Formats: sequence, structure tokens, C-alpha cells
Amino acid sequence: MISPVLPTYSNNPLGFERGEGAWLITAEGERYLDFMAGIAVNALGHCHPHLVEALKAQSEKLWHTSNVFRIEGQVRLAERLVAATFADTVFFTNSGTEAIECAIKMARRAQAVRGRPERYRLVTFEGAFHGRSLAAIAAGGQEKYLEGFGPPMAGFDQVPLGDEAALSAALGPETAGILVEPIQGEGGVRVVPDALLQHLRDLCTHHDLLLVFDEVQCGVGRTGRLFAHEVSGVTPDIMAIAKGIGGGFPLGACLATEAAGAGMTKGTHGSTFGGNPLAVAVGHAVLDVVMEHGFLDRVNATAGQLRQSLLGLKDRYPTIIDEVRGTGLMLGLKTRVENIALVEAARQEHLLAVGAGENVVRLLPPLTIGEAEIGAAIGSLERACERLLAAEGRAAQ
Repeated sequence: MISPVLPTYSNNPLGFERGEGAWLITAEGERYLDFMAGIAVNALGHCHPHLVEALKAQSEKLWHTSNVFRIEGQVRLAERLVAATFADTVFFTNSGTEAIECAIKMARRAQAVRGRPERYRLVTFEGAFHGRSLAAIAAGGQEKYLEGFGPPMAGFDQVPLGDEAALSAALGPETAGILVEPIQGEGGVRVVPDALLQHLRDLCTHHDLLLVFDEVQCGVGRTGRLFAHEVSGVTPDIMAIAKGIGGGFPLGACLATEAAGAGMTKGTHGSTFGGNPLAVAVGHAVLDVVMEHGFLDRVNATAGQLRQSLLGLKDRYPTIIDEVRGTGLMLGLKTRVENIALVEAARQEHLLAVGAGENVVRLLPPLTIGEAEIGAAIGSLERACERLLAAEGRAAQ
């Protein structure tokens, strides 16, 4: 018999009643250190007082109207994002998938209004994850998400990341742009080299294509910069964001230059809930904290401490951990054992992590963690490694 909740998620009986900072607490009072953060969503941890106050205050004023009316908080949040980024305009959504959908439509529309409607295809990269809608799974190109949903939506050409010959061959008279995650999250915490991002920018500029960044997972302070692409000096034409911008409240956005967004005129796109008063109030609160002087410097310092601790763990358990990868507080452990085995062993030690492609365990803690949480996480991972060694009857080297 099918369950009342459609059974599309793993059947883990563990559940939580409340959260405090980097900790989740069950109804029985068991505490778990959360290095998933809702998969990079709870950027400021659980129940951050500034976010709680912002949501409470807005909830007593206005929850929802419609985007046919002016939403003052939405206008001001768009202005803040424009001031802090490459963008000239912002469309608000409820999720990363919706932000990607907007980005895809925008890239196609931008070419159409330039008199080139035949340019509708986007080049994407193997290992990518762009969401769960039909367009997003076609853009990602992963068979496990495409299976059983009929022919993939047309318009996407996947190439291996870093394969120059394949990339050149994929560009053609129907190409509208290139869609890429500066860091592939689900793909295994694979950081796209700065030189490759610059090459993609050069190609787009030369061929009059749109460069689209998916920063749904790696954006909003996760890498120690407001957005991951900033360190490369490369700017996109369009960028999808979500997850961290809402700090746990459903909020996403599609940011664009004036030229890229010129085709998105009245009636070409819309959202019932996107950017409603509750969502943008929390979005403002997130930016208040993340853009506060010194905050990202602390993220970078914390990230350095965590990375060094993980490298030490790798040295102590070389038969389990093969590589520490990623940047900022978007880190991955490429394992020599099944990644799910390390995830489960860590959970038994009350540390929450999440798997990714290429046999990687993702560590995505709140940006607000400190030395105490780092120490607790490393202790849990060490005990988890010992569990795995004991299970295999081997001793730590």
C-alpha cells in the first residue's frame, strides 16, 4: 500500500522536532550536528534570531497578495541583489528548479528577440544537476533522473567537463548559451577551474551566446564569497540562485543583465508565490547577516580550519578517505569505501552529511559554525571511520 506521503524520498525514520544553530534535536532530545544544512539551504543554521524576528514581524503585517501588485520588500531585495552583483534585474521564484526554468526561458527568449529564434539549445556538462522539472532533468542529462519520463525535452547538449573538443563540437547555429555550475554539488563537489569559466565566457562573448551560471547550491556565501564565480573574475549573463538566499524559507531568484533579460516582457513569465512578502522578508534578513562587514571573512577562516582538520583525518584514515575537495564551506570527501557507508556511520555518531556523485560525501554546514562545531564534526567523522575499519576487521594505518 502506498504511503500518504508519495514515497519519492529515502525511508529514513530519523526526524527532528527543533533546531538550534548547527544542531538538530529529535523529540527524544537526541542532538545531531547538521553538516547537511538542508543541502546548503540553512545557510545561517536553525532558528537564527534575525531570521526568526524578520519572519515574525512580517507575518503580523502581510503574507501574500499577488505579483500583479507592487511588493515593496521584493523591489528592495531586487535592488540589493543588483547592487551586490553583475545583474540589472531579478525575477523571484520559490525554488532553484524554478530559477533554472526562468534562466532557460530567458536565454532562449533573449536570442529570439535578437532575431534568432532558431537559437534555443544550451550546452550543459556531464555530472550536472539543475533540478527536477522536465527541462531541468534534460539539462542535467543524468539517466537516473530521466528514466521513465519519456523522451527528454529537446534543447540540451551535454559534454564532459573540461573536454575542449567536445565543447567546440557542441556549439552550432542553434546554440543559445552555455549553462554551468561553478561548483558541481551533486556531481561530486567538482570545482570548475577559473580558466575554464573564463574560456566559457570568452566563447559566449565571441559567439554572442548567453553564459548562464547555476549557483543554487554554491551561492550566497557558501564559498566565502557572496557568489562562487566572483573569485574567477568571470561574470555571467544570467544566474539562478536559491537555497541559501532564503535560509530555510522557500525563495529563489533568476538574476540577469539588462541585455539578457530584455525579452522577458509583460506576460512572458510569472509566479504565484515567487517573491511574496514573507519570502522576501527572510531574504532581506539573510543578506543583512551575510553581507555584514567581516562575515565572509569569518566564513573563509572557518573553512580553512575545517579543511585542515579534514586533511588530517584523510592522513589518519587513508583507506577510507581518498581526497578532500571543494572550497569554502562546500566541501567533499571522496571515499575509498561506499560513500553511503560513511554517511551512515557518521549519522550513528550524530553527524549529518549527504552523499554526492563520484563516491563523495558532501559537508555543507551552516556558515555560522565555529571551532566547537568543527571539533565535534571531526570527532564524529573519526569515530565513524573507526566504525568502518572495525566492520572490515582492519586497523587504522
